[in-house]
Amino acid sequence: MHIEILCTGDEILTGKTVNTNYSYMARRFGEVGLTVARGTTVGDDRASLADAFRQASGRAGAVVVNGGLGPTVDDLSQEIAAEVAGVKLELNEDWLQRIQNYYSSRGREMPPNNRKQAMLPAGSEIIENPIGTACGFALNIDGTRFFFTPGVPREMKRMIDEQIVPRLLDLSGVNIVTRLKRFHTFGIGESRADLLLHGIVQNLAGGSVKLGFQSHYPQLETKLAVQGSSERELQQRLSPIEDQVRQRLGNFIVAEDDQTLEQRIIDVLRSSGGSISTIEMFTGGSIAARLLQLTEAEGLIKRGIVSRELNQLMDAAGVETGQNVELSCATAIALARGLRRKSGSSHALAVLVSLDEDQAEASGGNIITAIADRDHAKCRRARLLGGRHWVRLGAVELGLDCLRRYLFGLPVEERIDFEQPMD
Repeated sequence: MHIEILCTGDEILTGKTVNTNYSYMARRFGEVGLTVARGTTVGDDRASLADAFRQASGRAGAVVVNGGLGPTVDDLSQEIAAEVAGVKLELNEDWLQRIQNYYSSRGREMPPNNRKQAMLPAGSEIIENPIGTACGFALNIDGTRFFFTPGVPREMKRMIDEQIVPRLLDLSGVNIVTRLKRFHTFGIGESRADLLLHGIVQNLAGGSVKLGFQSHYPQLETKLAVQGSSERELQQRLSPIEDQVRQRLGNFIVAEDDQTLEQRIIDVLRSSGGSISTIEMFTGGSIAARLLQLTEAEGLIKRGIVSRELNQLMDAAGVETGQNVELSCATAIALARGLRRKSGSSHALAVLVSLDEDQAEASGGNIITAIADRDHAKCRRARLLGGRHWVRLGAVELGLDCLRRYLFGLPVEERIDFEQPMD
């Protein structure tokens, strides 16, 4: 069965937004043996969308539409789908209640235009969206099954993996179940990971499990894709390989599947009754922002201090400033300890960065990371090569990873592939 992916949105069509949703869907379908025959991008235009839906229905076995399920006037997918299918839009009371509950659980009143997201073509099958307000749905148009997904990447990915892939496999007549296991690592590159995992699939699964990598600096994603006739068969194939991946990649694994590095940090702090304060130079507060974006972090982040000036950081942390203060482990530890005492948090993280003055090819930056709790402190010195943006990304990830390692009792000083010797 040939599948077509149809992405909507002016921002996608004009190139203002990079279409990572398409690449995820096409890659995910290929991993489970489904064939993507065509990809189309259409702007937020009624006539163009209607024409694209009609053309796709005449040439594909199934069509996955991405985008256009939001509450604003330029979100047209439901309306145009109903028009082309020759049915009316109907209010789905259950989904409307879901949206209202979504807002009320966050202490907010549902905006009136969100009602639009509960208007679905008559006869649609709801495709569950457990983490957002956009209602996915499936509908036949001229005998072709259309699946509609939201443009928000994390919502789309969840629906593709849990809802749409099984439906497409069923439509294609492939009587198998699939699973994608993901390991997120920091500190090792794709080549090294490939060497560390050499032969793992052939030796343990006879090639029935597919191993792949996707690099998105500063992290690397290692993927195991497996198919089988039952969940039990999948687990039997995957379990020994998962164990070997964890053993071989070791401390470099920062999270698995949908979990993130910052989620693991917040989870261990919450379970131990801990809290964290951060002090950052050059990173623009990105470390605190990564932690604060999690709902579970509420109340655990005591203070976040950001400055490019070392004297300002020391003053904010309550550390006495000397005449010749330098970026060093002693300074970083003093900052972490001072901030921890002043904020009342159980832990404090200090990340200090100094960029090379020249912009030569081998330029980069020195990163000093310190973590302090009530009784102990650790410092980590590293040098990363690259431009300002590259060093900033690396410093943020390195700081968070050092904090993870400290909290889980892992070696903070373990070298990473991107690191250069410091003078």
